[in-house]
Amino acid sequence: MAGAIILVLVLLAFPIIVGLSTVFIAALLGHLLYRDADERHANSELRDLNI
Repeated sequence: MAGAIILVLVLLAFPIIVGLSTVFIAALLGHLLYRDADERHANSELRDLNI
C-alpha cells in the first residue's frame, strides 16, 4: 500500500517539477543571452539612444 501512495505522489509532483525546471532553464538562458549581448555591444554608440 505504501508503494502505491508513493507512486501517486510522484505522479502528482511530476508536472510541477517539469514546469519549474523549464522555468529555471528559460531564466538561465535569458540571463546568459542578455549578458552576452551587453558584453558584445559595450562600446556601441546606439547604447546612448537606449532608454
